[in-house]
Amino acid sequence: MDIVNKKLKKFVDALPIPEILKPLRKYKDESYYKVQMTEFRQKLHRDLRPTRLWGYNGQFPGPVIDVQRGEPTHVKWENKLPDKHFLPIDKSFHNLEKLPEVRTVTHLHGSQSKPESDGYPEAWFTRNFRDTGPQFKNKVYHYPNHQRGATLWYHDHAMGITRLNVYAGLAGMYIIRDEREERLNLPSEEYEIPLIMMDRSFQDNGELFYPSQPDDPQENWPNPSIRPFFIGETNLVNGKIWPYVEVEPRKYRFRILNAANTRTYQLFLDSGQSFYQIGSDGGLMRKTVKLDNLAVEPAERLDVIIDFSKHEGETVTLKNDLGPDADPDDETGDVMQFKVTLPLTSVDRSRIPRYLTRIPSLSENKVQRIRNLKLVGSTDKLGRPLLLLDNKKWMDPVTETPELGSTEIWSMINVTNFTHPIHIHLIQFQIVDRQPFDLNRYNQDGTINFTGPAKPPHPNEKSWKDTVAAPAGQITRVIASFGPFPGDYVWHCHILEHEDYDMMRPMKVIETDKWE
Repeated sequence: MDIVNKKLKKFVDALPIPEILKPLRKYKDESYYKVQMTEFRQKLHRDLRPTRLWGYNGQFPGPVIDVQRGEPTHVKWENKLPDKHFLPIDKSFHNLEKLPEVRTVTHLHGSQSKPESDGYPEAWFTRNFRDTGPQFKNKVYHYPNHQRGATLWYHDHAMGITRLNVYAGLAGMYIIRDEREERLNLPSEEYEIPLIMMDRSFQDNGELFYPSQPDDPQENWPNPSIRPFFIGETNLVNGKIWPYVEVEPRKYRFRILNAANTRTYQLFLDSGQSFYQIGSDGGLMRKTVKLDNLAVEPAERLDVIIDFSKHEGETVTLKNDLGPDADPDDETGDVMQFKVTLPLTSVDRSRIPRYLTRIPSLSENKVQRIRNLKLVGSTDKLGRPLLLLDNKKWMDPVTETPELGSTEIWSMINVTNFTHPIHIHLIQFQIVDRQPFDLNRYNQDGTINFTGPAKPPHPNEKSWKDTVAAPAGQITRVIASFGPFPGDYVWHCHILEHEDYDMMRPMKVIETDKWE
């Protein structure tokens, strides 16, 4: 069936606000949640039939889990999904033909959790835990929540089908709050709104459309065959296509998450207003940064304030800059609308602070190791695109083995021709710099010839991060201290099509006597 050939009217559906999940009870004197992954139908646009989806607790996106720093939580993630997938699975790699078709494992992205609660790709499980992967350890996950207040998110991480499970709807937001944030008098309660952005394509009957092959498949490629990327034809926010939200003429705080498979958003407001970014992946930044546009890679989070006080009665559109060469028929230059039509209910006493928090620089630490890691393009035995980290596949032996408590610099050398958002599990890191080199020269003789000086991170990147944009033809350096737990983790590109095949590597944090 073809993708939708009728144009969907924009800004006709109100923005849903995801509900906050309440704990069921105490478990070992800590909050306990039960979250079920189920199949259901949900109406994503006024003019579309309800769409078949998979989601957490029957919602797309899943409910927000909202916790306090230092208050641990236990979550039992239960798979109640059908045994057959409704999206096209390529079983030609990672021995997927030998595994159950529908497998899930939830990763809390940005969380400092022990390995058995991290959502390791091979810790998957099927409906009612009938089958489990080789790394499966426990049914109930434990999240210490000892880290700084931050916007995290949870999503599926099953080996080889993450792109499909997330596309089907398995994603949601997780917020850790702390006292520092509460003392800043930021917009709060109904004036703090999560914005979970993603793109999707649809069939005429309202069902999700995900291509079964790349755009230019060769005769010897299997069908289905994994794609190197996916870009959808519509933008969704909080599970609605091009929604609107009514706001008061006052300041609002928006926690923005890019939950798309591949798409990077370049956000701006058509009113000419600025964003005031106060936070990033790992929580509050050192100081507020005023920006006219926001670049947000897949899996990145931005915490921003928008002030509507001078726009009473106006409609402000959140736009996505598609660049000068965009297809004129591409409608994804629009994201959502803010209608400043609600009356002011009370005096707005919230603030946009200049200074937010202190972030110690890891550059003062003793660096135990510098790793040079190449992001490379290749082809598999069938001639299909294959993207790798340091020319190694998932199945190759572990090579990244930082010692517990040690500080390392990872230099990511991108010799492909596009940006990769690189995510490292367990830790929050700091970006050191990026330095451009002659990519054409490298492709000719393998020489790294720098074409400019190393540049510090953008002002809104000078904070704790767990996902970094590593642009083409540049060396992106990050510095991190590895902990607080030892064990098996992963690092990977967060373009989900890349992560599934084969741009993900195991990482083992080694416990030694030296750091005790």
